Amino acid sequence: MSVRFAISAFVALFVAAATSPSHAQIRIGVDIATTGPAASIGIPSKNAVQMWPREIAGQKIEYVILDDGSTPTGAVLNARKLTSEDKVDVLVGPNTTPAAIAVLDVLAESQTPMVALAASASIVLPMDAKRSWAFKMPQNDSLMATAVTRHMADNGVKTLGFIGFSDAYGESWLTEINRLLDIRGIKLVDVERYNRADTSVTGQVLKLISANPDAILIAGAGTPSVTPQLALVQRNYKGRIYQTHGIATPEFLKVGGKDVEGTIFPTGPGVVAMQLPNEVASKKVAIEFVKRYEAVHGLDSATQFACDAWGAWLVLADALPKALKVAQPGTVEFRRALRDAIESTKNLTVPQGVMNMSATDHQGFDQRARVMAKVVNNKFTFLSE
Repeated sequence: MSVRFAISAFVALFVAAATSPSHAQIRIGVDIATTGPAASIGIPSKNAVQMWPREIAGQKIEYVILDDGSTPTGAVLNARKLTSEDKVDVLVGPNTTPAAIAVLDVLAESQTPMVALAASASIVLPMDAKRSWAFKMPQNDSLMATAVTRHMADNGVKTLGFIGFSDAYGESWLTEINRLLDIRGIKLVDVERYNRADTSVTGQVLKLISANPDAILIAGAGTPSVTPQLALVQRNYKGRIYQTHGIATPEFLKVGGKDVEGTIFPTGPGVVAMQLPNEVASKKVAIEFVKRYEAVHGLDSATQFACDAWGAWLVLADALPKALKVAQPGTVEFRRALRDAIESTKNLTVPQGVMNMSATDHQGFDQRARVMAKVVNNKFTFLSE
């Protein structure tokens, strides 16, 4: 089901339709998982999208929001509908890595830029004809893996166990961890995988515990990332438990309860905005968004994913006026101009950091886009830069 808002006046639409293939208002398609295993990620993203302005540079904006059910198939069907039927000028989302990778062909075929809300660098790398249309908001796994392995090394971790999603998200994290462990002097002693929809990971956890690592990294996202941690705690694992930036939702805390206490993870600055040191570049922008979001959705409701979605709007707000100087919405010329404008993003501060895009970097964050955090008293707490 789609949600539409900010529809321009009928007369303006009629005139545009009669004179050219363009449409009078800008159309932004949004594909987000609001049902299924990734719903705890997608719902905060949708909440932030519904806060987006309805006009920019004198142009009305129409939003079409679709739910992909947390599946790549759903995302592809939605992307085809949005590009072929709704004629959107840009796609925002999906918010899971497998779904974002799955829609790359649709982007290339329709020449539609995408600002993904999913994490893996494989969405934008290696750069090729398809990925030239893809951008993304969440930090690359490499950036976060560097921070988390540095924390491990600084705190005496010599052996590590790994359990991650058996999809592109988990595999990306495993690749990045393997790349860094020799540098950090850490040995990987066991690797396990699980599916997002699995309700039990007993076999994998028993193997991890038998390997007796100093720490275990869980490479999951949303509430499914709780499953291995609950099993580890129930079986009295005493080492450190690390998670990725995919956990930063209130649902993770609610489902995990006391069993996720002490979890250490890398995250975007927006997740712990109020606790950030003043020198963090994105602190002001992050606090402004968090206050707006929490005014609607309640205290401590802002998430990594809501911040990413608001950041996507800031990227579009920076790029759309540039594209409007080149062509009219609803045309391939406008979509190309918008793609080029997003790629030229420079020194744009969003809740999660400062973005500098280029032809070879369609994510654009540097180390200012990450901090380390810890679950303390069932809250996400700033730990260090």
